[in-house]
Amino acid sequence: MKWPFGTTSGFGKLVAAGALSVSMVVPQWAVANERARTLVVASPSTPQSLDNEYDVSLGTIDVLGAMYDYLVDYEKIADPNVPGVRREDTGVYEDRVGGLALEGKLAESWSISEDGTRVTFKLREGVKSHWGNELSAQDVKWTWDRKFALAAQGSFYTSVIGLESPDSVTVEGPLTVAFQLKSQNPLALKIHAILGNPIYDSTKLQEVGGSDDPWGTEFLKNNSAGFGPYKVSQVVRGQQAVLEAHDGYWGEAPYIKRVIIREIPSSASRLSLLKGGAVDIAQFLQPREYLSLQDESGITVDSVNASYMTWMILNSEVPPLDNKLVRQAINYAIPREEILEAVYYGYATKQTAPVPSIYAMADSSFFDYDYDLEAAKELLSEAGFEDGFETTISFNAGNPVQEPIATIIQSSLRKVGIDVTLEKLPAGVFYENVTKRQKPIIFYQDAPWAPDVGYGSYLFFHKDSFPNYSNYVNEDVSGMIESAMATIDDAEREPLLTEVQKQIMSDAPWAFIAYPKYVLAHKSDLKGFTYYSSNNLRFQDFYRE
Repeated sequence: MKWPFGTTSGFGKLVAAGALSVSMVVPQWAVANERARTLVVASPSTPQSLDNEYDVSLGTIDVLGAMYDYLVDYEKIADPNVPGVRREDTGVYEDRVGGLALEGKLAESWSISEDGTRVTFKLREGVKSHWGNELSAQDVKWTWDRKFALAAQGSFYTSVIGLESPDSVTVEGPLTVAFQLKSQNPLALKIHAILGNPIYDSTKLQEVGGSDDPWGTEFLKNNSAGFGPYKVSQVVRGQQAVLEAHDGYWGEAPYIKRVIIREIPSSASRLSLLKGGAVDIAQFLQPREYLSLQDESGITVDSVNASYMTWMILNSEVPPLDNKLVRQAINYAIPREEILEAVYYGYATKQTAPVPSIYAMADSSFFDYDYDLEAAKELLSEAGFEDGFETTISFNAGNPVQEPIATIIQSSLRKVGIDVTLEKLPAGVFYENVTKRQKPIIFYQDAPWAPDVGYGSYLFFHKDSFPNYSNYVNEDVSGMIESAMATIDDAEREPLLTEVQKQIMSDAPWAFIAYPKYVLAHKSDLKGFTYYSSNNLRFQDFYRE
């Protein structure tokens, strides 16, 4: 495969050869400027789909935040630990609407009713999509109608926010839309800043879909239909995706005019491309590779505290993992300290709760799974598996830490009689295997995109949640989560969410492993890295010095 852009000199040859449709010799300053405005990213995977209803895998989430805008967004503050890096301001401010530091994106203003059950947004006027259609309240309404109709990822959002039907979202005027919730909800505003809730150009999608595809699902597999700063130019799965700046974008025009995401499955190859200057960003390297870059001239490694969690999904519907004692035994047999030292090299901490440690109300006091092989053996014996059993652990080939972690865990589980076969799944099909919920044990790395413990608990552990990939069902836990999501009073929420975390840690639907940091290796002249709770890049943030 020949990439359109390799090194800077290669870029110059491409321009001079006429790839930019010029018929004269292009000045070198123009070539340099064009390269400066192009961002080349080495990624483990290209987007498998551009429709977040069906795919929120690694390659997809980076393009979502570029193609689409949201009603609101968190304001940004300097990261307290890493100079030059910004992050979302998720603090609580009593003088702000909903207590949140939000800024308008597609919405210019918003309000919450006195009883806390109705949220109204006034949209910006004159905002145009990638296809030239003007934003209206009907676009917002249609976007949420789509979630109800498709009943995929979006069904989680409609449920967790308390929208009972499509009629709960109403058009109040050409640029005014309202959300009627069934009760108070702490996500009333937060939900609209989440990566998974972009606003679509309904005019375009209805036009291309027609009666055969009224929600534009086929079109969105390979195209964008939004109001964001970038539009899709090309997607060749397994090779590359290209984004171009949206010339009609309503907001500040991004410095980066073109983004090229190259699929490079090998972490070592991504590292080599960055060191050789062929790419600007090398994503998801192995921790030891980040260490090797610390003194590399012209390269910067930024490492920030993140919402990431790495765990193994223990499928509660696959025997013997349907036995709580077996799941607890596996947790006792995980040598977390060895994993942190031998695999993460300081770029992670031990996972001690079922939610991100950086979120308010996360409680690590219920972690009771320090490495103890004897405890694991006793639990297996009590469960009727004193002779052990055979199982398979599946992991993502595109995530460089999962294979070495899986190898360490395989060795440790063998010591308590659990014979493990390791299954390496290509990055392109890994997420599909997670959502099918058929593997007995499968690695996963993810995060709740809303910085809220109630949201995170609902996301992964409520019995009716789509991303409850472990098939975990505890009626008491689901009930407490629902209660915590039906009030905005933190004094009521905190004891409920504390008990939820206590019960989940005991039930062990996951094998808890680590809280990885978000680490970005990039050329030193590339500035603007901003950390988001969704753990994705927003290409519009970047610029060069």
